[in-house]
Amino acid sequence: MTHSQVGLLAATLALAWAASGLVLGALSDRIGRRPILIPAVFLFSVLSWLSGAMRSFIGLFLVRTAMGVAEGPTWPMMTAMIEAASEPKNRGRNIGIVVSAGALVGLALAPVLTTQIGARYGWRLAFFVVGLPGILLGFLIWKFVKEPDLGDPHSPHHAKPTLADYLSLLRIPNMRLCCVAAAGFMTWLFVMHVFAPLYITEVTKRSATLAGLIVGAGGLGAFIWGWIFPWVSDRAGRKPVLIFLALISALAPLTFQVPFLIVHPWLMALAGFLANGGQAIAALVLVLVPSESAPTRLHATAIGLSTLVGEVVGAAFAPVFAGAVADRYGLAAPLWIASGGALLVLLASLFLVETAPSKSQLSNPA
Repeated sequence: MTHSQVGLLAATLALAWAASGLVLGALSDRIGRRPILIPAVFLFSVLSWLSGAMRSFIGLFLVRTAMGVAEGPTWPMMTAMIEAASEPKNRGRNIGIVVSAGALVGLALAPVLTTQIGARYGWRLAFFVVGLPGILLGFLIWKFVKEPDLGDPHSPHHAKPTLADYLSLLRIPNMRLCCVAAAGFMTWLFVMHVFAPLYITEVTKRSATLAGLIVGAGGLGAFIWGWIFPWVSDRAGRKPVLIFLALISALAPLTFQVPFLIVHPWLMALAGFLANGGQAIAALVLVLVPSESAPTRLHATAIGLSTLVGEVVGAAFAPVFAGAVADRYGLAAPLWIASGGALLVLLASLFLVETAPSKSQLSNPA
């Protein structure tokens, strides 16, 4: 495949994932989580197997699009279920643990496993292997995960949302700010992780293995800070923690351009580790603040909406724009764009209304 085809596969997965997350997440607010979540887990696992069986680009493109549709609702439904099952005082901690676990497996372990399998046995087998955990988890979810208890069926918490309810989310200031912050966060995330390794290998002339070490150190930082800072936000508040995370994350892409750090790669890795607060930002602007700002019966929709905006802007369009800028101005330019994404998170954070139960007297509306 050409580089353009690889980019199209990534883009169609991201766009289908984002749209499905909003639409099916909203549907789950009406009919429940399990009827959508369990089939979705089995389906995207089977589609992973089918990815390894495709013999043409068109076939692979269609399968990856369908896989995005199947994967999309799992994020808003999973996080909404965790949020509903958590005590308010521990909500940030629990969401942070799950988001960080996803980062540890998806960003650290899975790439190593799949590339090793691909190198030894071919890339098709790698698709078959990564589909197996989903099948197992589908059975575990079916067996052990219960539908969230919404209480009295005649209470407002149990009432099925209407179209007017869904549209009302756009009138909530925090929701609009979370959408802006999500766009900035995912711009930071995708642009930095695409172009930082290229900057290390092509501009600073370091080896690909060293680039992997440096980026991996940042990923380890994302895993650790991803559960610590949401936990801290349960006590200190969402807003001050988010402002701090946005500031340090804005520095992360720029550490690759510091001459002193370039000649001391271990220090560069340490700087990337310390300045990588991205997973904690995800927990706050994609899950905690939207769900705490929206009515209870619209939690999955609120999470899906902020994720949709972030995916479309940050995952689909920002890397394309950054690539065009890099062709014209060099590989340092995308790193500044990534830093700008974090500063956009900072700007939105300044206007957020605090939602942490320990700091806010506002009760979550029905």
